[in-house]
Amino acid sequence: MTTSSTDSANDAGAGSGAATGAATAPVLLHVVDAVATITLNRPDAMNGLDVATKDLLLETVRQVAEDPEVRCVVLTGSGRAFCVGQDLKEHLAGLKGDADVPLSDTVEKHYNPIAQALATMPKPVVAAVNGIAAGAGASLAFAADFRILVDSAGFNTSFAGVALSCDTGSSWTLQRLVGRGKAMELLYFPRTVSAQEALDLGLATQVVPADDFRSAVGELAARLAAGPTVAFGSIRQSVAYAAAHPLEESLAFEAEKMALTGATEDHLAAVDAFMAKEKPVFHGR
Repeated sequence: MTTSSTDSANDAGAGSGAATGAATAPVLLHVVDAVATITLNRPDAMNGLDVATKDLLLETVRQVAEDPEVRCVVLTGSGRAFCVGQDLKEHLAGLKGDADVPLSDTVEKHYNPIAQALATMPKPVVAAVNGIAAGAGASLAFAADFRILVDSAGFNTSFAGVALSCDTGSSWTLQRLVGRGKAMELLYFPRTVSAQEALDLGLATQVVPADDFRSAVGELAARLAAGPTVAFGSIRQSVAYAAAHPLEESLAFEAEKMALTGATEDHLAAVDAFMAKEKPVFHGR
């Protein structure tokens, strides 16, 4: 849990459309062309996660996860950071007994369910990392399927630097991205991993200059939103399941997902298109 930030929902590639919530809300939701862009909106605090932000972020993530019209989710920040994790001013108040939700409670009440929802929703998730992502902010990005970084961005686990364990799923996601050895190094000895090093380590899917950031995020999100959503969701759930289960159980889970996707309209349309030597058009169902 630590703090950071990026640009607005539109700058992250959402395009035009109706935004949910006032511009001053700590979390903004912008949905257009089946892409839901969630923007952490506390730029003056580098998008640090106070209770109000965490409550609204959890509500928003769950909303887009359950919305059948949303076929891709983009998580980004406003200002110069993606998210620096826990708001330390509020956290200090909690340590002194002056805050409503102490650290021990906020992990179970906020961070765990947010990470769970991001990592398991049945649709693709893209982290548009416009700036530093630290602590829980880095963990949020690690829970996505793809991480597009502006070249000035970076990751910092931060936790051990303030004598804390890791949270928001980083114990699970980080070692699967970079291997156990490198994950232990990054968690034990926090430092800022540059965008280029993140790309080399497999923490970043793509690194782009600031001028290309919006278009890169928009192109990937549009491609995912135009794809077979049920198949994408089943793939991400199958990969996550297989990471924690033996082969026999993973094969059984795969069979369930194949039965599910084999009965979709998208599958039938794809086979028809293949036989007709045409490009399929998917509708996410």
